[in-house]
Amino acid sequence: MTTSRRLLPLAMVLALTTGLVVAAVAGYGGPAQAAPVTITNGTQFTDTSGNPLHAHGGGVLKVGTFYYWFGENRNPNNTFRAVSVYRSTDLRNWEFRNNVLTQSSAAELQVANIERPKVIYNASTGRYVMWMHKENGTNYSEARAAVASSATVDGDYTYHGSFRPLGHMSRDITLYNDNGTGYMISAADENYDLHIYRLTPDYRTVASLVGNFWNDAHREAPALFKRGGTYFMLTSGATGWSPNQARYATASSISGPWTGWTNVGDSTTFRSQPTFVLPIQGTSTTSYLYMGDRWAGAWGGPVNDSQYVWLPITFPSSTSMSLNWAPSITIDTVAGTITANPPTYHRVTNRNSGRVMDVVSNSTANNAEVKQYGWNGGGNQRWEFQDAGGGYFRVVNQNSGKCLDVASGSTADGANIIQYTCGSGTNQQWQWATSGDYFQLRARHSGKCLDVVNAGTGDGADIQQYTCGNGTHQQWSRTAV
Repeated sequence: MTTSRRLLPLAMVLALTTGLVVAAVAGYGGPAQAAPVTITNGTQFTDTSGNPLHAHGGGVLKVGTFYYWFGENRNPNNTFRAVSVYRSTDLRNWEFRNNVLTQSSAAELQVANIERPKVIYNASTGRYVMWMHKENGTNYSEARAAVASSATVDGDYTYHGSFRPLGHMSRDITLYNDNGTGYMISAADENYDLHIYRLTPDYRTVASLVGNFWNDAHREAPALFKRGGTYFMLTSGATGWSPNQARYATASSISGPWTGWTNVGDSTTFRSQPTFVLPIQGTSTTSYLYMGDRWAGAWGGPVNDSQYVWLPITFPSSTSMSLNWAPSITIDTVAGTITANPPTYHRVTNRNSGRVMDVVSNSTANNAEVKQYGWNGGGNQRWEFQDAGGGYFRVVNQNSGKCLDVASGSTADGANIIQYTCGSGTNQQWQWATSGDYFQLRARHSGKCLDVVNAGTGDGADIQQYTCGNGTHQQWSRTAV
């Protein structure tokens, strides 16, 4: 597909900043300065036309005043449909620009998987160069890298083919522009190794293997960025669609030596997988945005139903990073700031007893009992409702950070309700379903309701799951606190 657009003048002043190309274009009238915006996490973003935004596994390139977001747009069976690109000045309002690579771009793309497309600009050739992971559309036996390029950032890209870099398998990839030298990072050897390759001057093929610094590490989804004099390599484990613990390594040179792995975020990286880290350089500071995918495959959905998780990265020291959950963030691209907005917590009150859902004894341990008690304002009685997709929520305790859970994933009446480390299991996902003027909490895996045993009205009455009925002991309200 080709979209109509005015060609930019050839004269450009190029600035290479922390691996992103920022092009200030002579005579190009950009939009007015962007105002701060708020972005809600764990949702499917939409573009300015109201359509779902499909840039999964993607990356961002800044050109002039615009950020261009490239990513996967898949068919319902998860095969390749297109690499789509959107642009924005504020990182929230995204205008669809083009499907820059499609099934008709090359014969081998007619049935394929194309994953994790990334684009960098080559100042010497004047071309935008895209690298991606390519498979045959049936399985993951090819393990090839593929390359395409274009004279304009959001124009149609010419496909240059696929190959195994220096004969090595190549799956999840990312690109990095280090002051004009291009690098490609690739998961190799059935995802057990992670290679850093230096690219040729035109960025279209591999010049050399800089190193395999993580032999047998079993890491994928690499995202490389630099802050000050430190390179950070952020990755996930290789657990298919299911989220896992993100880890990072650091180095003072891209050619190493690199440190060992350090955990960051929680045990599921807030149910997401890294795809890119975007430096946002503004008038006040430079902030670093974690961009993650919450893959729909974790709950059996197609890739295009996946959600996005964007969080600010903080730095306790020059060689360490931290990642914390926020249900929403506010970004000011002019100032270069990212603000994490705190979650809203609720007391969850039973209609029959007037008592609230409580983690016994303020416990922070897995398997701690959840019962009802009179409201006392404690963090063990405060709950956050996190969107889990499909109309369901994870119900997370403020005191422990753990999830409301049906023990052992049981589907039986009378199964115990506990708290447990948050994961992707449907026994931790709840529907807040209307029941008259109140609501029922229905477990996704069983369809059964949160129930106070024997309709008890006293402190310490147990909470279980039970077949949904009309009883007020299965009816709840929630109040922000």
